Parts: sequence; C-alpha cells; structure tokens
Amino acid sequence: MAQQKLPKEFLERLAAVTDKRPKTVIDHILKHGHITTQELRDKYGYNHPPRAAKDVRDQGIPLETFRVKGGDGKSIAAYRFADLSRIRRGFLGGRRTFPKEFRDNLAVTNGCRCHICLSQLEEHYLQIDHRVPYEVVGDVKFDERDLDSFMLLCGSCNRAKSWSCEHCDNWIKGKSPEVCEGCYWASPESYEHVAMKDSRRLDLMWLGDEVVVHDELRERARAERQLIPEYVKRILRQITLGK
Repeated sequence: MAQQKLPKEFLERLAAVTDKRPKTVIDHILKHGHITTQELRDKYGYNHPPRAAKDVRDQGIPLETFRVKGGDGKSIAAYRFADLSRIRRGFLGGRRTFPKEFRDNLAVTNGCRCHICLSQLEEHYLQIDHRVPYEVVGDVKFDERDLDSFMLLCGSCNRAKSWSCEHCDNWIKGKSPEVCEGCYWASPESYEHVAMKDSRRLDLMWLGDEVVVHDELRERARAERQLIPEYVKRILRQITLGK
C-alpha cells in the first residue's frame, strides 16, 4: 500500500507513534507496503515478530497478516495495514504504565488478594488487570480514581484469563465492552457467561494450612479413581442436591 493512498488523518496518527518497536514496523510498511517476519528478525533484530506486530495493534492501528515467500522460498508471515475503518480510538500511546499508588489503592479498596481465586498474596505478586481487556476497550476509560474498571490478579489467573479471552469471539471480532462486562473474567462475583460460553467456573487455591485439606481431597480422589475436580464436584452435588 503506497503512502500517497493513505488518508492524511491516518498518516498523522501513524506519525504520533513514537515507541521504537511499533514505529519501526510502521515506517517499514510505509516505505515498502508490508514487513515480513524474516525482515523483523534479520534486519531489525526482533526475535519474536508477532510481538512487534502486536505493539502496532496495541496503538489501535489495524494490521492484517498474510503469507509471502521468504528468502529460502518457504512461506512466511507478513504484515500490512488493514481496513482503516477498524482504527480504534483510545489506544494511541499503547498500554499505560500504572503508578504504584494506583496499585496500592486497588489493594486497599479490594483487599490484597487475587480477584479471581481470592488468594491472599503480597502486593508485589499481584498484577493490575483491566476488567474489560485492553484489546477491547483500550485505556480510553482510564482514570486513577476509577478503581472499579481494574482488579488485581495473581500471575496464574492472569494467564488463564488471557488465554480464555484470546480465544473468545468477542475478542477476535466483536470488540463489545458490554459482552466483556458480563463475563466471568471481568466480573467473577456476578457474570452471565465465560468467554461467551454458557458455563460456570470456580477457581480455588489452597494456601498455607489449607494445603493439607487439598492433599487429603487428592488422595481420596485417587482412591476412587477420579480426578480431583470431578471428586470435588461430586461432593458439592451431594451437599447441595443430595445426590
């Protein structure tokens, strides 16, 4: 795609990107029409090309992936600007670095614990997470007083949420904040679906003195040739439904 075919407003948006990695990708595409994973590795030294492309998308700039032949004749991935109607507002500048005071306020307001599994952890083990993923809404709603739009997650739950969100149709093409707001990963205390699936989820973690309870459950499950989640579900059915 030649530079002269791009709208002035879009070129101005591209020029506003100053971070080195996304700017490198953008400048190369402007000059050559696209950039390949091979060029990202060999010319610019980026060993994980999809990360460089994601940095551009994190700026709200649409890229599409397609296939070209590399120097050895094999098919490789390449990136070029996608449908400009998909430009997303509120993303320019990329992900925001949260001040420590904001993390402290979240810990004071919601407790120093993971919002998903409710594990009590030291604050430095908890990560600030957008309830509605950044890839859906960006930082357009960010306000340091708006604690309700963010939560603290342990690393394990944050990775589980990322995997689930990245495989959700709303993440891939819908981009509806309202759908995300009704999801377990945004509102575990009150939700309608899990990544648009009609399911329910309960994340549990045993810490400290509780570990002995988990180990006892595991041994009982093994004795009955069941996986521990199946065994725990069976116990809960017996308690709640009597069967």
